[in-house]
Amino acid sequence: MDNKTPSTTTADKMKTVKAAWNAAPAGPKKDAALKHFRAAEKAQAAHNDAECNRALEAARHALV
Repeated sequence: MDNKTPSTTTADKMKTVKAAWNAAPAGPKKDAALKHFRAAEKAQAAHNDAECNRALEAARHALV
């Protein structure tokens, strides 16, 4: 049995970023994050986890 802690999946990251985006106030930061989140959705649909994770990180950063 493997005792390593489970890594966060891309789907989990999508949910987390989406929840943060939903909670964010309207404005330019939310608009920028939405563009990155949509890019992440496209990358996820193309089964490109690396690109999806980059876009999610960009979306998360845009909300800060």
